Amino acid sequence: MHVADRLTRNAALERLRAVSDEIVDRVTAVLPEWVLGEVGRIADAWAGASGAAVDWESAARAAAAVVAERVGAELRALFASEPAAMARTPLEVVRTAVAEPTEVLVGIGIPPVDRDEFATRSWPDDRYGLMPATLADLGDPALGPLLLAWGMAKAAALRSDDTR
Repeated sequence: MHVADRLTRNAALERLRAVSDEIVDRVTAVLPEWVLGEVGRIADAWAGASGAAVDWESAARAAAAVVAERVGAELRALFASEPAAMARTPLEVVRTAVAEPTEVLVGIGIPPVDRDEFATRSWPDDRYGLMPATLADLGDPALGPLLLAWGMAKAAALRSDDTR
């Protein structure tokens, strides 16, 4: 490998690290509010339709703290890997965040919502239709382009491995 190739690889890895760090920072910042918003949206809709009062806030706040910590740790572990070993995307990791709000909703006795066939088949454990389609669905519009930037940075880092 030539010195210029090493510099290119180092630059690609640095860009990948920078984008990865920004994703972790932004995701962990918005996940708690996303959990509260999603649980509140479903709980309030069910309460309005059923006429039953639902106490969801304390359980949702506890879940919000847990999910932000867990997803942040999983993202950091993913990003600590070599690019070729990154078998998941940040969106795949973030999509696991539906587990905690789902547990809250089940725990307060809210029945599952009707979902379309594709969603039911693709995400059978997402009983409430919480699955974010994009990172931006968490409430931070900058996260959408960051996922694209991460993919491009990962591709550049992988391609720099081929310059031997």
